Amino acid sequence: MISSILSSFLPLLRRAPTLSVLRWNSAKEFLDIKPTTLLYLIAEKKGFVDLPAVVEDDLEEQFVRGHGPGGQATNKTNNCVVLKHVPSGIVVKCHQTRSVDQNRKIARSILQEKLDVYYKGINSEVLKERKEQQWKKQEKKRKAKDNLERKKQFKDLLKESPDAT
Repeated sequence: MISSILSSFLPLLRRAPTLSVLRWNSAKEFLDIKPTTLLYLIAEKKGFVDLPAVVEDDLEEQFVRGHGPGGQATNKTNNCVVLKHVPSGIVVKCHQTRSVDQNRKIARSILQEKLDVYYKGINSEVLKERKEQQWKKQEKKRKAKDNLERKKQFKDLLKESPDAT
């Protein structure tokens, strides 16, 4: 059951390099793909109501140098925020903007959603929303395919009938 759900979410795991979740303890633990690890890699959607509160005492915050395009403004300033939630071991790294304050807010909101997935698992709002979006996308593809097939059949019918013109 859980493997089928995880396999449906694997395409969603390809995210921008500015957002990453790491297991803090060791590199070996990060490389081991576990179901809980995959579940909280998916969370990032905004606007959920029932997310757990992030307690500031449970966080370790670091500011590190950013990477990527932006030249000197990015490479010489410590505006990349790394948040570690100590009880769960979840780490969020955010370098979406050049502003430290905005990166801090974004990192906290992402961490909040990751914690929701971590603690609630499959019952998480984030995963339910993803599942619904994926279903809508598949339904839209199916309808487009059916419509294309009907058009093709109609064209074939017009070609076969001699008095169509």
